[in-house]
Amino acid sequence: MTTRTGRATSFEELRGRVLAGALGPDPRTLRIAAAFTTRQAVRHAGRGGGYRNEVLSLRLAEAVGSCAVEPGALPDGAIDDCVGADVAGLLRHDLTPVRVAALDAYLTHAMPHTSHHGARPVALAAGDSLQKSRARAASVAGLLDLAPGRTVLVVGVVNSLLEALRSRGLRYVPCDLKGGATEWDEPIATDALARLADCDAVLASGMTLGNGTFEPLREHALRHGRQLVMFAQTGSAILPRLIGAGVTAVCAEPYPFFWLDGGPGTIHCYGGAP
Repeated sequence: MTTRTGRATSFEELRGRVLAGALGPDPRTLRIAAAFTTRQAVRHAGRGGGYRNEVLSLRLAEAVGSCAVEPGALPDGAIDDCVGADVAGLLRHDLTPVRVAALDAYLTHAMPHTSHHGARPVALAAGDSLQKSRARAASVAGLLDLAPGRTVLVVGVVNSLLEALRSRGLRYVPCDLKGGATEWDEPIATDALARLADCDAVLASGMTLGNGTFEPLREHALRHGRQLVMFAQTGSAILPRLIGAGVTAVCAEPYPFFWLDGGPGTIHCYGGAP
């Protein structure tokens, strides 16, 4: 059951509530003013490897909703489908990333990241890309309530997050659909669901919303009473609404993301220890 705070039991229930106009303005009356993708390649100074990002973002009034995709996976026509379209139509779009970005834009507009909606702002100081990555990672890892020696399944490998877990004496199983190895030459698993039983908690990227792997993680956490902490550039306004339905805590980072400029910024924490 969704409460007055917008809490929901699943992504699909939340989408349905928005379509019904139960959480704010009628989405049929709201149109996307701009649609764009952000493509990025990064290799932090002092790190042995790098990565690429691609994110679909939709502008609704003052809000931007986003969904990360695998580089090159988004059809060229997706942006044309979105720009000028009403939010209700995009919430029914054939492409999951479009539905996620549209729901994120709507909720960022209707339920912004403020204390009224449960957010705790955390300032990120200006710095180079690695400094800002490490600062964000410290906030994310701090949302876990685990004793040293316990094991975390990390879905969506970010080396700064692994580093933050190591500094807290936590073990981890790194998992990412791309596979490969971590900065410390640890093998990266590709099947997160196969490793759930080996871990005491899950730390997952919001990108799981867009690639279809989020719901099994949420259901497992709810069924087994495991912590599920999300670090969310994708779905930063969606995932806080699922706290209590399998999600334990969220580090929400709406657009513009920390990797886009070296100036100061803000992330928003929900749940977990204050």
